[in-house]
Amino acid sequence: MSCRVRLTVEAADDLEQLFDFVLQRERLRQDGDLDVADRVLTALRNGMATLRQSPVTCRKVGTSPFLRELIIPFGRSGYVALFEIVDQENIVVSAVRHQLEDDYH
Repeated sequence: MSCRVRLTVEAADDLEQLFDFVLQRERLRQDGDLDVADRVLTALRNGMATLRQSPVTCRKVGTSPFLRELIIPFGRSGYVALFEIVDQENIVVSAVRHQLEDDYH
């Protein structure tokens, strides 16, 4: 099974905001590593790419068997992508947040 993974406009905005947040955080650090923002984005994209092959292995959210979340590890924590299995060929990612955030549902 190979699915097409699509991001909503909101999820694409989330990726941009996460990138900007990490970049700004690293700029403010005395020993900041500006490449961290690129590595975060790469980890997020690679994580979401795994949905093409195995979306049903991700944990369910609520009562719907089609609404799920993908945990994407990064460093000491990671990120969470909220997605819906639309049909056998399509996945829609609706939000991406850092694991310490809780406002993506």
